[in-house]
Amino acid sequence: MILGVYWYFKFPENLYHFQFFKFFKGVGGHANNLAELEARVSVDHPENLIRKLEELHPHFKRMYLSIKINENKLLISTGDYTLFDEHFQFVSEIEKLLILANAHMIDTPFEVKSSRNLSPENVTYETIEYRFMQITGSDFRKNNAENISVRIDCNLPTIHKENLINDLIRICTEENIHVFYYHDCDFKEHSNLILFFSNGRQMENAVQNVDINAFGSKVRQLEQKYPLHFGIFGGMEYYPRNGPNIELITDKDYILNTQ
Repeated sequence: MILGVYWYFKFPENLYHFQFFKFFKGVGGHANNLAELEARVSVDHPENLIRKLEELHPHFKRMYLSIKINENKLLISTGDYTLFDEHFQFVSEIEKLLILANAHMIDTPFEVKSSRNLSPENVTYETIEYRFMQITGSDFRKNNAENISVRIDCNLPTIHKENLINDLIRICTEENIHVFYYHDCDFKEHSNLILFFSNGRQMENAVQNVDINAFGSKVRQLEQKYPLHFGIFGGMEYYPRNGPNIELITDKDYILNTQ
């Protein structure tokens, strides 16, 4: 699973500037569609451009690319439910090819006569085996970024909190997790904790994959070391509001609300 900074509802303003591609935001809920980057262009030698796109695609194997064709008119698009930096870097490279091909933007739809679809490499979608882990998004951060994280709610006697945090830092290091922060509430020698685990921006050739169930297994094993229970103990007056207490961080402005 890829955790970290992504875009879905808004374009990453101030980070990327495209001449040909337009951003179409994702729509959640019942509509539930991908966020997409799309360029509708005309070129003098479309077969040459398509060949160059096919040569580029292996460098971005996690992306799909759709090319719809009518003679010299092309509709080029890619998208996902989580657009990472890698998606926008892919499109930046396509923009360079369009400029070299002297492409011209066209605004009107056209009938599709043929298509070419470049599929992503086979991706194994993980089913989370541990119910104490939640996958959560965020509201908007720097440059309209959102962040996908693992959230774990738990409680234990306060005397064990520091050692638990140190063990979680060790697990993060082992499992390729570079962001770890938490909110807490200490009361009656007991602590409620909300833990967040994530990564930063996901760039070309540096995408960080996390084996989510290997991570969950190691967290589960901490139940044998500490009197640790998953979930929040007590009423809302003991809800963890102190924090964020930052243990590991990267790309902070994209992860946390610093205002």
